[in-house]
Amino acid sequence: MNRLNKTLTAAVLVAAGLATSAPVAWAQASAPAASLQELLDRVRQGRATDNQANQQRVSEFTRTKAAQQRLLDEAKAAVVREERLSEQLEATFQENEIRLAELEAVLDERLGAFGELFGVVRQVAGDTRGQLRQSLISSQMPGREDAIDKLAQSTELPQLAQLEKLWYTLLEEATAQGQVVRFQAPVVSVDGNEANATVVRIGPFTALSDGKFVDYLSETQRLTELARQPGALFVSAGEDTYEATSGVVAAAVDPSRGALLGLLVQTPSLQERIDQGGLVGYVIITLLILGIALALVRIVSLSLTGSKVSAQKKNSAANGNNPLGRIMQTYEKNRGMDVENLQLKLDDAILKELPALERGLSTIKVLAAISPMMGLLGTVTGMIETFQAITLFGTGDPKMMAGGISQALITTVLGLVAAIPLILLHSIASGRSKAVIEVLEEQSAGIIASHAERS
Repeated sequence: MNRLNKTLTAAVLVAAGLATSAPVAWAQASAPAASLQELLDRVRQGRATDNQANQQRVSEFTRTKAAQQRLLDEAKAAVVREERLSEQLEATFQENEIRLAELEAVLDERLGAFGELFGVVRQVAGDTRGQLRQSLISSQMPGREDAIDKLAQSTELPQLAQLEKLWYTLLEEATAQGQVVRFQAPVVSVDGNEANATVVRIGPFTALSDGKFVDYLSETQRLTELARQPGALFVSAGEDTYEATSGVVAAAVDPSRGALLGLLVQTPSLQERIDQGGLVGYVIITLLILGIALALVRIVSLSLTGSKVSAQKKNSAANGNNPLGRIMQTYEKNRGMDVENLQLKLDDAILKELPALERGLSTIKVLAAISPMMGLLGTVTGMIETFQAITLFGTGDPKMMAGGISQALITTVLGLVAAIPLILLHSIASGRSKAVIEVLEEQSAGIIASHAERS
Protein backbone atom coordinates (compact mmCIF):
# COMPACT_ATOMS: atom_id res chain seq x y z
CA MET A 1 0.00 0.00 0.00
CA ASN A 2 2.74 2.40 0.88
CA ARG A 3 4.56 1.53 -2.33
CA LEU A 4 1.39 2.28 -4.31
CA ASN A 5 0.98 5.64 -2.61
CA LYS A 6 4.54 6.62 -3.44
CA THR A 7 4.05 5.59 -7.09
CA LEU A 8 0.88 7.64 -7.47
CA THR A 9 2.46 10.63 -5.78
CA ALA A 10 5.37 10.57 -8.19
CA ALA A 11 3.09 10.27 -11.21
CA VAL A 12 0.98 13.21 -10.09
CA LEU A 13 4.08 15.34 -9.50
CA VAL A 14 5.48 14.54 -12.97
CA ALA A 15 2.14 15.42 -14.56
CA ALA A 16 2.01 18.66 -12.69
CA GLY A 17 5.60 19.48 -13.78
CA LEU A 18 4.70 18.96 -17.42
CA ALA A 19 1.80 21.37 -17.09
CA THR A 20 3.65 24.21 -15.34
CA SER A 21 6.64 24.82 -13.17
CA ALA A 22 4.65 26.57 -10.47
CA PRO A 23 2.91 23.40 -9.18
CA VAL A 24 6.33 21.76 -8.94
CA ALA A 25 7.64 24.58 -6.83
CA TRP A 26 4.40 24.55 -4.81
CA ALA A 27 4.59 20.78 -4.38
CA GLN A 28 8.20 20.93 -3.36
CA ALA A 29 7.54 23.75 -0.92
CA SER A 30 4.43 22.08 0.62
CA ALA A 31 4.45 19.40 3.19
CA PRO A 32 3.77 15.80 2.04
CA ALA A 33 0.06 15.00 1.54
CA ALA A 34 -1.46 12.73 4.12
CA SER A 35 -3.75 10.98 1.62
CA LEU A 36 -4.53 10.75 -2.05
CA GLN A 37 -7.60 12.91 -1.62
CA GLU A 38 -5.58 15.67 -0.03
CA LEU A 39 -3.02 15.41 -2.83
CA LEU A 40 -5.79 15.60 -5.43
CA ASP A 41 -7.26 18.68 -3.77
CA ARG A 42 -3.91 20.39 -3.76
CA VAL A 43 -3.43 19.63 -7.45
CA ARG A 44 -6.88 21.01 -8.28
CA GLN A 45 -6.24 24.16 -6.29
CA GLY A 46 -2.85 24.67 -8.04
CA ARG A 47 -4.37 24.19 -11.47
CA ALA A 48 -7.08 26.73 -10.70
CA THR A 49 -4.48 29.25 -9.56
CA ASP A 50 -2.39 28.67 -12.67
CA ASN A 51 -5.39 28.99 -14.96
CA GLN A 52 -6.29 32.32 -13.34
CA ALA A 53 -2.70 33.61 -13.81
CA ASN A 54 -2.65 32.47 -17.41
CA GLN A 55 -5.94 34.22 -18.11
CA GLN A 56 -4.53 37.44 -16.65
CA ARG A 57 -1.43 37.15 -18.83
CA VAL A 58 -3.52 36.53 -21.95
CA SER A 59 -5.66 39.57 -21.16
CA GLU A 60 -2.59 41.75 -20.63
CA PHE A 61 -1.04 40.54 -23.88
CA THR A 62 -4.27 41.22 -25.77
CA ARG A 63 -4.44 44.76 -24.35
CA THR A 64 -0.77 45.40 -25.12
CA LYS A 65 -1.15 44.02 -28.63
CA ALA A 66 -3.87 46.54 -29.36
CA ALA A 67 -1.65 49.41 -28.16
CA GLN A 68 1.31 48.22 -30.26
CA GLN A 69 -0.96 47.94 -33.29
CA ARG A 70 -2.10 51.53 -32.73
CA LEU A 71 1.49 52.75 -32.52
CA LEU A 72 2.40 50.84 -35.66
CA ASP A 73 -0.50 52.39 -37.52
CA GLU A 74 0.56 55.86 -36.37
CA ALA A 75 4.19 55.24 -37.50
CA LYS A 76 3.02 54.04 -40.93
CA ALA A 77 0.86 57.13 -41.25
CA ALA A 78 3.83 59.36 -40.30
CA VAL A 79 6.01 57.63 -42.91
CA VAL A 80 3.37 58.26 -45.53
CA ARG A 81 3.16 61.95 -44.57
CA GLU A 82 6.97 62.35 -44.63
CA GLU A 83 7.20 60.66 -48.02
CA ARG A 84 4.60 63.06 -49.37
CA LEU A 85 6.51 66.01 -47.85
CA SER A 86 9.79 64.71 -49.32
CA GLU A 87 8.20 64.51 -52.74
CA GLN A 88 6.93 68.07 -52.38
CA LEU A 89 10.37 69.35 -51.24
CA GLU A 90 12.13 67.53 -54.07
CA ALA A 91 9.76 69.07 -56.57
CA THR A 92 10.34 72.50 -55.01
CA PHE A 93 14.12 71.95 -55.12
CA GLN A 94 13.99 71.08 -58.81
CA GLU A 95 11.92 74.18 -59.49
CA ASN A 96 14.40 76.32 -57.50
CA GLU A 97 17.35 74.87 -59.40
CA ILE A 98 15.75 75.80 -62.68
CA ARG A 99 14.82 79.25 -61.35
CA LEU A 100 18.34 79.80 -60.00
CA ALA A 101 19.92 78.93 -63.35
CA GLU A 102 17.57 81.38 -65.04
CA LEU A 103 18.38 84.11 -62.52
CA GLU A 104 22.15 83.51 -62.87
CA ALA A 105 21.85 83.83 -66.61
CA VAL A 106 19.92 87.07 -66.17
CA LEU A 107 22.51 88.29 -63.67
CA ASP A 108 25.44 87.53 -66.01
CA GLU A 109 23.60 89.30 -68.79
CA ARG A 110 22.85 92.38 -66.69
CA LEU A 111 26.29 92.57 -65.09
CA GLY A 112 28.02 93.34 -68.35
CA ALA A 113 30.75 95.92 -67.67
CA PHE A 114 30.17 95.66 -63.94
CA GLY A 115 32.04 92.35 -63.88
CA GLU A 116 35.15 94.00 -65.26
CA LEU A 117 34.68 96.89 -62.84
CA PHE A 118 34.44 94.44 -59.96
CA GLY A 119 37.73 92.83 -61.01
CA VAL A 120 39.44 96.22 -61.10
CA VAL A 121 38.05 97.11 -57.67
CA ARG A 122 39.32 93.85 -56.18
CA GLN A 123 42.75 94.38 -57.72
CA VAL A 124 42.99 97.96 -56.44
CA ALA A 125 41.79 96.86 -53.03
CA GLY A 126 44.43 94.12 -52.90
CA ASP A 127 47.20 96.54 -53.88
CA THR A 128 45.95 99.09 -51.36
CA ARG A 129 45.86 96.46 -48.63
CA GLY A 130 49.51 95.57 -49.23
CA GLN A 131 50.50 99.23 -49.35
CA LEU A 132 48.71 100.00 -46.08
CA ARG A 133 50.25 96.99 -44.35
CA GLN A 134 53.76 98.16 -45.29
CA SER A 135 53.12 101.88 -44.79
CA LEU A 136 54.67 103.73 -41.86
CA ILE A 137 51.47 105.77 -41.65
CA SER A 138 49.64 102.66 -40.35
CA SER A 139 51.52 103.06 -37.06
CA GLN A 140 49.52 106.26 -36.56
CA MET A 141 46.26 104.93 -38.10
CA PRO A 142 46.08 101.21 -37.27
CA GLY A 143 43.32 98.92 -38.54
CA ARG A 144 42.73 100.72 -41.85
CA GLU A 145 43.36 97.61 -43.93
CA ASP A 146 40.56 95.52 -42.34
CA ALA A 147 37.75 96.98 -44.44
CA ILE A 148 39.95 96.99 -47.55
CA ASP A 149 40.85 93.34 -46.93
CA LYS A 150 37.17 92.39 -46.87
CA LEU A 151 36.64 94.21 -50.17
CA ALA A 152 39.67 92.49 -51.74
CA GLN A 153 38.39 89.04 -50.74
CA SER A 154 34.71 89.69 -51.53
CA THR A 155 32.96 87.58 -54.16
CA GLU A 156 30.01 89.95 -54.51
CA LEU A 157 29.62 93.29 -56.18
CA PRO A 158 30.92 96.05 -53.88
CA GLN A 159 28.48 98.36 -52.23
CA LEU A 160 28.67 102.12 -52.65
CA ALA A 161 29.85 102.51 -49.04
CA GLN A 162 32.73 100.11 -49.69
CA LEU A 163 33.82 102.03 -52.77
CA GLU A 164 33.69 105.29 -50.82
CA LYS A 165 35.78 103.70 -48.05
CA LEU A 166 38.42 102.61 -50.59
CA TRP A 167 38.51 106.07 -52.17
CA TYR A 168 38.72 107.80 -48.78
CA THR A 169 41.53 105.51 -47.61
CA LEU A 170 43.60 106.22 -50.73
CA LEU A 171 43.04 109.96 -50.33
CA GLU A 172 43.94 109.75 -46.63
CA GLU A 173 47.16 107.87 -47.42
CA ALA A 174 48.16 110.37 -50.11
CA THR A 175 47.52 113.31 -47.79
CA ALA A 176 49.41 111.79 -44.86
CA GLN A 177 52.45 111.12 -47.05
CA GLY A 178 53.08 114.86 -47.30
CA GLN A 179 52.81 115.59 -43.59
CA VAL A 180 55.21 115.71 -40.64
CA VAL A 181 53.14 114.56 -37.66
CA ARG A 182 53.76 114.08 -33.94
CA PHE A 183 51.60 111.39 -32.30
CA GLN A 184 51.51 108.82 -29.49
CA ALA A 185 52.10 105.16 -30.34
CA PRO A 186 53.50 102.00 -28.70
CA VAL A 187 57.25 101.61 -29.34
CA VAL A 188 59.27 98.46 -28.63
CA SER A 189 62.67 99.35 -27.16
CA VAL A 190 65.92 97.52 -27.74
CA ASP A 191 65.47 95.44 -24.57
CA GLY A 192 62.04 94.25 -25.75
CA ASN A 193 59.83 96.41 -23.52
CA GLU A 194 56.85 98.12 -25.12
CA ALA A 195 55.64 101.53 -23.95
CA ASN A 196 53.73 104.45 -25.38
CA ALA A 197 56.03 107.19 -26.62
CA THR A 198 55.91 110.36 -28.70
CA VAL A 199 56.71 109.58 -32.33
CA VAL A 200 57.57 112.07 -35.06
CA ARG A 201 56.70 110.79 -38.53
CA ILE A 202 58.18 112.36 -41.67
CA GLY A 203 55.73 111.30 -44.35
CA PRO A 204 55.98 107.56 -45.08
CA PHE A 205 59.79 107.68 -44.98
CA THR A 206 61.23 108.09 -41.48
CA ALA A 207 60.01 107.90 -37.88
CA LEU A 208 61.74 109.12 -34.71
CA SER A 209 61.09 108.40 -31.06
CA ASP A 210 62.97 110.26 -28.36
CA GLY A 211 65.46 111.44 -30.97
CA LYS A 212 66.18 107.87 -32.13
CA PHE A 213 65.24 106.26 -35.41
CA VAL A 214 62.54 103.57 -35.25
CA ASP A 215 61.46 101.02 -37.83
CA TYR A 216 57.89 99.90 -38.61
CA LEU A 217 57.49 96.11 -38.72
CA SER A 218 54.49 95.15 -40.81
CA GLU A 219 54.43 91.61 -39.34
CA THR A 220 53.78 92.84 -35.80
CA GLN A 221 52.25 96.22 -36.70
CA ARG A 222 54.60 97.84 -34.18
CA LEU A 223 57.28 100.51 -34.17
CA THR A 224 60.62 99.09 -33.04
CA GLU A 225 63.67 101.04 -31.99
CA LEU A 226 66.68 100.24 -34.12
CA ALA A 227 69.20 98.06 -32.33
CA ARG A 228 71.90 100.29 -33.72
CA GLN A 229 71.57 103.90 -34.76
CA PRO A 230 73.20 105.30 -37.94
CA GLY A 231 76.10 107.76 -37.96
CA ALA A 232 76.37 110.81 -35.75
CA LEU A 233 75.39 113.12 -38.62
CA PHE A 234 72.02 111.42 -39.05
CA VAL A 235 71.44 111.05 -35.32
CA SER A 236 72.07 114.77 -34.83
CA ALA A 237 69.65 115.64 -37.63
CA GLY A 238 67.10 113.27 -36.11
CA GLU A 239 67.38 114.92 -32.69
CA ASP A 240 66.88 118.35 -34.24
CA THR A 241 63.81 117.12 -36.11
CA TYR A 242 62.36 115.47 -33.00
CA GLU A 243 62.77 118.55 -30.81
CA ALA A 244 61.55 121.05 -33.40
CA THR A 245 57.94 122.20 -33.16
CA SER A 246 57.91 124.76 -35.96
CA GLY A 247 60.09 126.28 -38.65
CA VAL A 248 62.43 124.57 -41.09
CA VAL A 249 64.97 122.06 -39.82
CA ALA A 250 67.33 119.60 -41.47
CA ALA A 251 65.96 116.06 -41.35
CA ALA A 252 67.17 112.63 -42.41
CA VAL A 253 64.70 111.22 -44.95
CA ASP A 254 64.96 107.69 -46.30
CA PRO A 255 63.28 107.70 -49.74
CA SER A 256 63.53 103.90 -49.88
CA ARG A 257 61.32 103.68 -46.76
CA GLY A 258 63.79 101.80 -44.61
CA ALA A 259 66.19 100.12 -47.04
CA LEU A 260 68.88 102.83 -46.96
CA LEU A 261 68.51 103.21 -43.21
CA GLY A 262 69.03 99.47 -42.83
CA LEU A 263 72.22 99.67 -44.90
CA LEU A 264 73.50 102.57 -42.79
CA VAL A 265 72.79 100.64 -39.61
CA GLN A 266 74.63 97.59 -40.92
CA THR A 267 77.66 99.65 -41.99
CA PRO A 268 80.54 98.67 -39.67
CA SER A 269 82.14 101.35 -37.53
CA LEU A 270 85.82 102.25 -37.72
CA GLN A 271 86.66 99.97 -34.81
CA GLU A 272 84.74 97.10 -36.42
CA ARG A 273 86.60 97.67 -39.67
CA ILE A 274 89.91 97.51 -37.83
CA ASP A 275 88.82 94.35 -36.00
CA GLN A 276 88.05 92.72 -39.36
CA GLY A 277 91.72 93.18 -40.31
CA GLY A 278 92.79 90.81 -37.56
CA LEU A 279 96.37 90.62 -36.25
CA VAL A 280 97.88 91.92 -39.50
CA GLY A 281 95.67 94.99 -39.30
CA TYR A 282 96.78 95.76 -35.76
CA VAL A 283 100.42 95.43 -36.80
CA ILE A 284 99.90 97.85 -39.71
CA ILE A 285 98.24 100.38 -37.40
CA THR A 286 101.13 100.03 -34.95
CA LEU A 287 103.61 100.70 -37.74
CA LEU A 288 101.57 103.71 -38.82
CA ILE A 289 101.54 105.19 -35.32
CA LEU A 290 105.28 104.63 -34.85
CA GLY A 291 106.06 106.09 -38.29
CA ILE A 292 103.88 109.18 -37.76
CA ALA A 293 105.33 109.79 -34.32
CA LEU A 294 108.90 109.44 -35.58
CA ALA A 295 108.20 111.61 -38.64
CA LEU A 296 106.62 114.37 -36.55
CA VAL A 297 109.53 114.33 -34.13
CA ARG A 298 112.03 114.57 -36.99
CA ILE A 299 110.05 117.30 -38.78
CA VAL A 300 109.84 119.37 -35.61
CA SER A 301 113.54 118.79 -34.85
CA LEU A 302 114.62 119.68 -38.41
CA SER A 303 112.35 122.74 -38.38
CA LEU A 304 114.01 123.98 -35.20
CA THR A 305 117.44 123.21 -36.64
CA GLY A 306 116.54 125.07 -39.84
CA SER A 307 115.40 128.08 -37.81
CA LYS A 308 118.68 128.12 -35.88
CA VAL A 309 120.68 127.79 -39.11
CA SER A 310 118.74 130.67 -40.65
CA ALA A 311 119.45 132.79 -37.59
CA GLN A 312 123.12 131.80 -37.73
CA LYS A 313 123.37 132.96 -41.35
CA LYS A 314 122.48 136.46 -40.20
CA ASN A 315 125.02 136.42 -37.36
CA SER A 316 128.77 136.39 -37.98
CA ALA A 317 129.52 135.13 -34.49
CA ALA A 318 129.63 131.33 -34.42
CA ASN A 319 127.11 129.60 -32.09
CA GLY A 320 127.62 125.95 -31.27
CA ASN A 321 123.89 125.17 -30.88
CA ASN A 322 123.36 124.63 -34.65
CA PRO A 323 125.22 122.82 -37.44
CA LEU A 324 126.24 126.02 -39.28
CA GLY A 325 127.64 127.50 -36.10
CA ARG A 326 129.71 124.40 -35.47
CA ILE A 327 131.06 124.53 -39.04
CA MET A 328 131.96 128.21 -38.52
CA GLN A 329 133.74 127.22 -35.30
CA THR A 330 135.70 124.63 -37.27
CA TYR A 331 136.74 127.37 -39.71
CA GLU A 332 137.76 129.62 -36.84
CA LYS A 333 139.96 126.86 -35.44
CA ASN A 334 141.60 126.16 -38.82
CA ARG A 335 141.79 129.66 -40.25
CA GLY A 336 145.56 129.44 -40.84
CA MET A 337 145.39 126.35 -43.14
CA ASP A 338 145.61 126.47 -46.86
CA VAL A 339 142.47 126.21 -49.02
CA GLU A 340 142.67 122.49 -49.73
CA ASN A 341 143.16 121.44 -46.11
CA LEU A 342 140.52 123.90 -44.94
CA GLN A 343 138.06 122.44 -47.46
CA LEU A 344 138.78 118.97 -46.14
CA LYS A 345 138.20 120.15 -42.58
CA LEU A 346 134.87 121.77 -43.50
CA ASP A 347 133.78 118.72 -45.49
CA ASP A 348 134.58 116.57 -42.49
CA ALA A 349 132.55 118.91 -40.26
CA ILE A 350 129.59 118.66 -42.66
CA LEU A 351 129.83 114.86 -42.71
CA LYS A 352 129.68 114.86 -38.91
CA GLU A 353 126.43 116.83 -39.06
CA LEU A 354 124.75 114.55 -41.61
CA PRO A 355 123.87 111.65 -39.23
CA ALA A 356 122.01 113.98 -36.92
CA LEU A 357 120.18 115.63 -39.81
CA GLU A 358 119.25 112.34 -41.51
CA ARG A 359 118.49 110.35 -38.35
CA GLY A 360 115.18 108.41 -38.57
CA LEU A 361 114.51 109.21 -42.22
CA SER A 362 115.47 105.74 -43.40
CA THR A 363 113.28 104.21 -40.67
CA ILE A 364 110.28 106.24 -41.85
CA LYS A 365 110.97 105.14 -45.41
CA VAL A 366 111.18 101.49 -44.37
CA LEU A 367 107.91 101.73 -42.45
CA ALA A 368 106.23 103.32 -45.48
CA ALA A 369 107.47 100.42 -47.62
CA ILE A 370 106.58 97.69 -45.10
CA SER A 371 102.99 98.85 -44.56
CA PRO A 372 101.63 97.92 -48.02
CA MET A 373 103.62 94.69 -47.87
CA MET A 374 101.88 93.87 -44.59
CA GLY A 375 98.58 94.71 -46.27
CA LEU A 376 99.42 92.27 -49.04
CA LEU A 377 100.26 89.65 -46.42
CA GLY A 378 96.84 90.16 -44.82
CA THR A 379 95.23 89.89 -48.24
CA VAL A 380 96.91 86.56 -48.88
CA THR A 381 96.00 85.14 -45.45
CA GLY A 382 92.41 86.32 -45.86
CA MET A 383 92.10 84.63 -49.23
CA ILE A 384 93.56 81.46 -47.75
CA GLU A 385 90.80 81.47 -45.12
CA THR A 386 88.23 82.09 -47.84
CA PHE A 387 89.38 79.12 -49.89
CA GLN A 388 89.43 76.95 -46.77
CA ALA A 389 85.80 77.90 -46.11
CA ILE A 390 84.93 77.08 -49.73
CA THR A 391 86.66 73.70 -49.38
CA LEU A 392 84.71 72.83 -46.23
CA PHE A 393 81.28 74.35 -46.91
CA GLY A 394 81.20 75.07 -50.64
CA THR A 395 79.96 78.28 -52.20
CA GLY A 396 76.33 77.94 -51.11
CA ASP A 397 76.57 80.28 -48.13
CA PRO A 398 78.42 83.56 -48.83
CA LYS A 399 78.52 84.37 -45.12
CA MET A 400 81.03 81.58 -44.57
CA MET A 401 83.43 83.36 -46.94
CA ALA A 402 82.75 86.89 -45.75
CA GLY A 403 85.28 86.77 -42.89
CA GLY A 404 88.28 85.95 -45.08
CA ILE A 405 87.26 88.40 -47.79
CA SER A 406 86.78 91.17 -45.22
CA GLN A 407 90.24 90.54 -43.78
CA ALA A 408 91.78 90.56 -47.25
CA LEU A 409 90.21 93.85 -48.24
CA ILE A 410 90.62 95.62 -44.90
CA THR A 411 94.32 94.78 -44.57
CA THR A 412 94.91 96.05 -48.10
CA VAL A 413 93.17 99.30 -47.25
CA LEU A 414 95.06 99.64 -43.96
CA GLY A 415 98.38 99.04 -45.72
CA LEU A 416 97.64 101.80 -48.24
CA VAL A 417 96.28 104.13 -45.56
CA ALA A 418 99.48 103.64 -43.57
CA ALA A 419 101.85 103.97 -46.55
CA ILE A 420 100.40 107.18 -48.01
CA PRO A 421 100.86 109.47 -44.97
CA LEU A 422 104.21 107.91 -44.11
CA ILE A 423 105.49 108.62 -47.64
CA LEU A 424 104.26 112.20 -47.41
CA LEU A 425 105.81 112.73 -43.97
CA HIS A 426 109.05 111.15 -45.16
CA SER A 427 109.09 113.53 -48.09
CA ILE A 428 108.56 116.52 -45.80
CA ALA A 429 111.22 115.42 -43.32
CA SER A 430 113.66 114.57 -46.11
CA GLY A 431 113.06 117.97 -47.67
CA ARG A 432 113.76 119.74 -44.40
CA SER A 433 116.95 117.73 -43.94
CA LYS A 434 118.15 118.39 -47.47
CA ALA A 435 117.42 122.09 -47.09
CA VAL A 436 119.66 122.30 -43.99
CA ILE A 437 122.40 120.26 -45.68
CA GLU A 438 122.28 122.48 -48.75
CA VAL A 439 122.66 125.56 -46.53
CA LEU A 440 125.66 123.97 -44.79
CA GLU A 441 127.28 123.11 -48.14
CA GLU A 442 126.52 126.55 -49.52
CA GLN A 443 127.93 128.36 -46.50
CA SER A 444 130.96 126.07 -46.43
CA ALA A 445 131.68 126.83 -50.09
CA GLY A 446 131.32 130.54 -49.36
CA ILE A 447 133.70 130.35 -46.43
CA ILE A 448 136.32 128.56 -48.55
CA ALA A 449 135.89 131.10 -51.36
CA SER A 450 136.35 134.03 -48.97
CA HIS A 451 139.37 132.34 -47.40
CA ALA A 452 140.91 131.78 -50.86
CA GLU A 453 140.40 135.42 -51.78
CA ARG A 454 142.10 136.60 -48.64
CA SER A 455 144.99 134.21 -49.16
